[in-house]
Amino acid sequence: MHADNRWFEARIVWLPMNALTDPLWVPWVPTRRELMDIIFSLAGLSDKDVFYDLGSGDGRMVVEAAKRGVKLAVGVEKNRELYLKAVKLAEREGVSNRVSFINGDFFSVNISDATVVYMYLLTRVNRLLAPKLASELRSGARIVSLDFEIPGWRPLQIVEARIAGMDRKLYLYVKGVSDPPMIHGLMPGIRGR
Repeated sequence: MHADNRWFEARIVWLPMNALTDPLWVPWVPTRRELMDIIFSLAGLSDKDVFYDLGSGDGRMVVEAAKRGVKLAVGVEKNRELYLKAVKLAEREGVSNRVSFINGDFFSVNISDATVVYMYLLTRVNRLLAPKLASELRSGARIVSLDFEIPGWRPLQIVEARIAGMDRKLYLYVKGVSDPPMIHGLMPGIRGR
C-alpha cells in the first residue's frame, strides 16, 4: 500500500494500431438505451422520416428507429462484425423490411435521402463530416450528435442529461439553419480531407 493509504486503480486500454494513425477511427461505444427516448424526441422522429445512423455499431439505434415507425432506418457501419450483429438484431426484432444496413465507410455513402441523422462519433470526425452533411442533406434535415459538437455549426438545442452517473450532451442541428454558408465549395474554417 502507498504511504498515504490511497488505493490506485490502473487500467490497460488496448487500441488497434489504426487508432493511432487513422484520423477517422472512432471506438465503438454503444448508445445507452436510457438515452433513446431523449434522442428520438429531440430529433422529432415521425413516420415520414428516413433515419440514418453514421457508425451504427450493433444496429440498436437503427432497429429502435424502425420500431418507432420511421419510413426507413439506415445504418452505416465499417466494422464487418458489428454490421453482421446489426443485421441479426433487425431479423430477431422483426424489422428487417424497414431497415437497411450498409457495411462501408459513411464518407462514401450517399445520405441525401436522410431527414434525420444520428451520430455518436468524435469531434475531429464530425469536423471532417461537416462538409458532407452540408452538401448532401436537404434543408430541414435534423442531425443529433451525442456528446460531440460539429465544429463550425450552431446547435439549435443542447440537451444535457445525467445517465448512469455520466453527464451527457445531445446537440440538435438543422441543415440550412445550423450550418455555415458554403464558400467556393468549402465551409469557412474547414479544409478538405
